[in-house]
Amino acid sequence: MWSILKEDVRVAFERDPAARNLFEVLVSYPGVHALLLHRFAYRLWHRGWRNLARFVSHLSRFLTGIEIHPGATVGRRFFIDHGMGVVIGETSQIGDDVTLYQGVTLGGISLRREKRHPTVEDCVIIGAGAIVLGPVVVGRNSKIGSGSVVVKDVPENSTVVGVPGKVVEGDGVHRDPVEHHIALDHDRLPDPMAKSLGNLAEYIQRLEQRVNDLDAKQGGLEARHREEVEETRRYRN
Repeated sequence: MWSILKEDVRVAFERDPAARNLFEVLVSYPGVHALLLHRFAYRLWHRGWRNLARFVSHLSRFLTGIEIHPGATVGRRFFIDHGMGVVIGETSQIGDDVTLYQGVTLGGISLRREKRHPTVEDCVIIGAGAIVLGPVVVGRNSKIGSGSVVVKDVPENSTVVGVPGKVVEGDGVHRDPVEHHIALDHDRLPDPMAKSLGNLAEYIQRLEQRVNDLDAKQGGLEARHREEVEETRRYRN
């Protein structure tokens, strides 16, 4: 357990270049505080102290602005950057080396007591304000763009953007977890709308070229017909 707690603190230095020293991380990183409190609440929850676990979770929400249900399963080296407004539901399952940004919701869509929250596999990044709903699976090494709403399973090594979320990149290669989190490249996420408009513009250009070719062909046929008519008139005269 102690080694896991040390990892939770160390990972802040790996994924946040603003982290300068241990004291700063321990006293001013709400994501680290929320995770440490969740580890405690999770143990209480699974030992049957559920009311106390909920109280610890509520206290953590009050202190950090991050709500993690004590029943949620969280892997190792999990990092919440900034964190305000993050909500993680009861049946959520989060793998190792996952990063969440502020405003992320791992929410449920069912009122039944069942698996109703997402499963986030290893080495996933979920951008600010993104929402993942229902018992969907976000595959390993995937990225969810900021503000996206995911309601379907995401394949491994994919990039998802939009509302509802659509896979715009996939079939990537395995990336080293540390390098994967350093190279966020959120500013390089593909824009599916721009891509669709670009494809539409190319299609219109092809149609215009085809119409021009048909006009030219039609013009040639009309000129030839006029010549034949004129030649026939001269022959008759």
